Amino acid sequence: MAMTQESGSGKTVGKIDSTATEWPLTFVRHNFGATSYSTYGCKVVYNGFLHLSDDEDVLQISSASAHPDALKKLSAGYLSVRNFPGPAKVTWRSADGAAHQAEVDIGEIFKDQKVLHNVPKEDVLGDLGNPDILLEVNDRTINVYMRAFVPTRELQIPGNKYSRFRDDLILAWSKTY
Repeated sequence: MAMTQESGSGKTVGKIDSTATEWPLTFVRHNFGATSYSTYGCKVVYNGFLHLSDDEDVLQISSASAHPDALKKLSAGYLSVRNFPGPAKVTWRSADGAAHQAEVDIGEIFKDQKVLHNVPKEDVLGDLGNPDILLEVNDRTINVYMRAFVPTRELQIPGNKYSRFRDDLILAWSKTY
């Protein structure tokens, strides 16, 4: 159920959650996770917390060498972040040893606070949780994805009673350095 917060003046100041009755689907909190491929010493700091801290002298495996479903199965471990703290600060060396640093403004990427998903309005059934925002550093490229657990009216895998949802990984932003 969607709720709003009331200020002392009785004005609505913000949603607490998102539901299927509101369209487009929006969010006010999110979960965050980070991973790296083909980098040395990758560090990601978001909302004052270190989310990734790879060894400076070890080249992380390439995305081509990782399990084919590794990125699809990545989830966010940092839960219920209020939209939006400052940018994610990323430092790393690419596979060729070149040093990089970047600030990835998650708030700017998702400034409309819309949930990215592939479910038609008429197929959405029920409330949504907080979407995952996932930051991937892959050699010289940073990608930001969203994955939202969207409950559906129909089974997504015929015969599997536990498949009444979609949680597609959707690319929201990408930049090569």
